[in-house]
Amino acid sequence: MSQRTQEAWPIRLLLTVIAVSTLLALFALPVIAVFVEAFSRGSDVFFESLNHPDARAAIRLTLLVAACSVPCNLVFGLAASWAITKFQFTGKRLLLTLIDIPFSVSPVISGLIYILLYGAHGWVGHYFVAHGIEIIFAVPGLVLATMFVTFPFIARELIPLMAEQGSDEEEAAMLLGATPWQMFKRVTLPNIRLGLLYGVLICNARAMGEFGAVSVVSGHIRGETTTVPLYVEMLYNEYNFAAAFAVASVLTLLALVTLVAKKQVEKKAKRASRNSI
Repeated sequence: MSQRTQEAWPIRLLLTVIAVSTLLALFALPVIAVFVEAFSRGSDVFFESLNHPDARAAIRLTLLVAACSVPCNLVFGLAASWAITKFQFTGKRLLLTLIDIPFSVSPVISGLIYILLYGAHGWVGHYFVAHGIEIIFAVPGLVLATMFVTFPFIARELIPLMAEQGSDEEEAAMLLGATPWQMFKRVTLPNIRLGLLYGVLICNARAMGEFGAVSVVSGHIRGETTTVPLYVEMLYNEYNFAAAFAVASVLTLLALVTLVAKKQVEKKAKRASRNSI
């Protein structure tokens, strides 16, 4: 037994070195570089860059787009996962396939599709333009593009969780006379709350960091349709590196907060599974 352990020690060391090196190269060093570059010209330039009217507008727009797209995806994720795991119906496999489409389609392509549909000369866009409703190169277009890119996250987190739990508790609640809303509120929701929170966290982080789809439909109108990722690209292309990294640090902090929150949710989920056993 000790001989096997000694023989496995070099392999374990090699795997550890590879894992740590990969994390340093892909995560730790880039995060450090962002903050080093952000403060490279001093804290005054850093806070001045964040306080710039265009930066504030980009942050507000990013929060607005996330605040609109995440709740919509939350409703869709709950409805889709509940329907898929609790009922049998025609088109169930098709719905599962459609949920995975954003994972296989480039965000840039999805943005182009929305321009084809809702642009001024698009299939239905001319109708909205004729009635004074702007979708493409406006906030609604950003929300639609972000919703498309992020809508699988909550559903894909809940579907395996709800499938594993089964429907025995819901059926028992119905036999006891519970209404559908009471069954969802008192039986289904408590069982999936941690998975739901996890999905919302990932969906929100993805919505705030989306670049490809919103870049196509935004029109890059400075101060109006530029989210934080688009604004960072503008600053970088203008060789304003300190301001670009200062604004990028906002998204970096969001990613770090999301990782910490994700870790806390995973700990609570493990603790809850242990207690249930």
